[in-house]
Amino acid sequence: MALVARNLDTGTVLADRVDVADTRATRAVGLLSRAGLEPGEGLWIVPSRGVHTCWMRFPIDVIALDDRGVIIDRVVDMKPWRIRLPRRGTAGVLELRAGALDASGTQVGHRIELAAQAQAGESLT
Repeated sequence: MALVARNLDTGTVLADRVDVADTRATRAVGLLSRAGLEPGEGLWIVPSRGVHTCWMRFPIDVIALDDRGVIIDRVVDMKPWRIRLPRRGTAGVLELRAGALDASGTQVGHRIELAAQAQAGESLT
C-alpha cells in the first residue's frame, strides 16, 4: 500500500507515492539507488534524526517530523554531498522531490499526516 503525505495545515498533498524505509537495510540505501524522484514520489525514513545526500545524483527537499507529525526542520533543494545534522525531537525524515516544499507552501510548524492510500479496488475500512 502506498502512503500519502498531506500537509494538514494547508490541505496540500506533498506526495501520493511515499515509500517507507523502516529497516536498517532500507534506511541505509534510502534514495541512493534512484536517478531522481518523479512528481508525487517521496521516501519516509523512520526512525531517523538526520540524513545525508552523499553519493546521490539529484537534490531533494527534506522535512524532519516529530512524533506528532509536526515539522521541526525544513531543508529546501538539498544538493548531493550535503549533511542534515540530527535535530533534537526528530522521529523521522520525509524526503521529497526538490521544489515540493516551496510549491506547497509547507513550513516549519505545519503538521504532516502520512496515511495509507487505497489502491484501485481496495478499501481501507
